[in-house]
Amino acid sequence: MEVQETRVQTDRIFTIPNILSMARLAGVPLFLWLILAEYDGWALAVLMLSGISDYLDGKLARRWNQISKLGRLLDPAADRLYVLSTLFGLTYREILPLWLTGALLARELMLLVMVWILRRHGYPPPQVNFLGKAATFNLMYAFPLLLLSDGSGWLAWLASVFGWAFAVWGTTLYWWAGILYVVQVRRLVKADTTAD
Repeated sequence: MEVQETRVQTDRIFTIPNILSMARLAGVPLFLWLILAEYDGWALAVLMLSGISDYLDGKLARRWNQISKLGRLLDPAADRLYVLSTLFGLTYREILPLWLTGALLARELMLLVMVWILRRHGYPPPQVNFLGKAATFNLMYAFPLLLLSDGSGWLAWLASVFGWAFAVWGTTLYWWAGILYVVQVRRLVKADTTAD
């Protein structure tokens, strides 16, 4: 049986889940360099390790009661940095079109504005919800497949088909999760204004 996230929260920094998240963050510049240098096999390996550690850090944090404030910041930060570095690298290499990159960056900008509004009203950033996680997982499947599609042959064609399917679903879910955050922020600010 898994422990619910809201039951135990710690201020500890050096927990196994936090160390995994820190390692994921440290891998971002390496991953970006590998994409830009066109070492696609190594870039895919780093991205796969990142995905495995992303799964493990949340699972272990709940199982071992090591949910922490730092972990709640590190995990989404690592997710966003991998998404942004992949967007930059794949757009630079002209694997991703500018419209897709623009759509994903516009959503990130929208969330930054929401976090700023929350801070002005004394609230912490919104917690990652299931829909946001599902969107990130879709994009994390899409990006390696689209990287594999930068070639020729049946494998590249198959990677392109599945990569674009995950990219469209991921982008749609990413925006849906973003809109839910906006609704959540609006309710909090409205309740705050009403209370005053």
